[in-house]
Amino acid sequence: MEKWYWMIVVVLMGLTVRWAVSLNSYSGAGKPPMFGDYEAQRHWQEVTYNLPIKQWYFNSSDNNLQYWGLDYPPLTAYHSFLCAYVAKFINPDWIALHVSRGYESQEHKLFMRTTVLIADLLIYIPAVVLYCCCLKEISIKKKVANALCILLYPGLILIDYGHFQYNSVSLGFALWGVLGVSCDWDLLGSLAFCLAINYKQMELYHSLPFFCFLLGKCFKKGLKGKGCVLLMKLVCIVVASFTLCWLPFFTEWEQTLQVLRRLFPVDRGLFEDKVANVWCSFNIFLKIKDILPRHIQIIISFCFTFLSLLPACIKLTLQPSPKGFKFTLVSCALSFFLFSFQVHEKSILLVSLPVCLVLNEIPFMATWFLLVSTFSMLPLLLKDELLMPSVVTMMAFFVACTTFFPVFGKTSEEELKLKSFCISVRRYLPCFTFLPKLIQYLKSLRSIGL
Repeated sequence: MEKWYWMIVVVLMGLTVRWAVSLNSYSGAGKPPMFGDYEAQRHWQEVTYNLPIKQWYFNSSDNNLQYWGLDYPPLTAYHSFLCAYVAKFINPDWIALHVSRGYESQEHKLFMRTTVLIADLLIYIPAVVLYCCCLKEISIKKKVANALCILLYPGLILIDYGHFQYNSVSLGFALWGVLGVSCDWDLLGSLAFCLAINYKQMELYHSLPFFCFLLGKCFKKGLKGKGCVLLMKLVCIVVASFTLCWLPFFTEWEQTLQVLRRLFPVDRGLFEDKVANVWCSFNIFLKIKDILPRHIQIIISFCFTFLSLLPACIKLTLQPSPKGFKFTLVSCALSFFLFSFQVHEKSILLVSLPVCLVLNEIPFMATWFLLVSTFSMLPLLLKDELLMPSVVTMMAFFVACTTFFPVFGKTSEEELKLKSFCISVRRYLPCFTFLPKLIQYLKSLRSIGL
């Protein structure tokens, strides 16, 4: 009973921080003609409510795809339609076809912020609470602390409640999937993850670990017995869920192709804006976007992504375990973020979710990564006038992590599982000693109260 009391307190704290951030500015506020992601979400509500479903992804006089055309999977479109239905009931002007473009008001802002909060309450927050409650071999205090730190992760709060998106929906479904397959509810976990992919195609970052973990389970049970039965059930679940989500778009082949073209727009280029990945960094010295043809960029990014994630996926398939699954999620998502084609700065959230799940196991590395991931989106947050919320939420997250976890304990190379890596690097770079020195320096700062 005490555990649930503290969980309720933690959830209320998370909701308070979220709503406080939502009082600030949002993407493209008062910046015509394109505005920003806030307008994109409003526009999708306008399109899905006023146009037939067959026109949602097609360019027309009523649906100019150059003006925030729908480019997410069907589940996002259905969510937009649901929000639009409520908006029509409150104020039809919010989603009036054509004339509502760029609509801004305090009442509409309140409505849009509330839709994010409700989605969070229904999908993401329950998944976080249940995941933390299911953690084994740790005290109730640690479970509550885990939930608090995950719910206070500033990156997701700033993007969903500041910049304005619905990342908590896809990440929430993904987390339900992680919880399901980790607790041997494989069919429910697979269904949840299929919903995540059908809400945002970027959830493909997590797809290979799910595939390898479930395939490894099937191998372990034996493909001539229970493993084969499980495999067939999983195939049926995946096919059925995708069929139901895409059913309105399967009526015509061109309709299906158009949706896929909108989901994977290769003509947008290797990366957009300031992204903390390899290609954006490399582009400073060599303008690969201008030098290499588009198809060569795609091939190179695919090869680097595939090769970087392959070892972890092979190991997970041969040795499936919940712990290995979580770390493979981190590794594969990071491989996609660093090397894949057409990466946005906000895609770091797909890496941050699995890192949140290993916060209890590697508190120093996880805390450091989650803070850096938020900082990597600073150019975007500055554009949206979210500097102060960024600083405050990052400080709150850091204080929570250092209070409840031994962030500055277990920081030796052996405890961080970095000994083999450091030895390998020192063979070629004998001066590579900055990592342990940096950790010791941070510990010394904490010990003197700085």
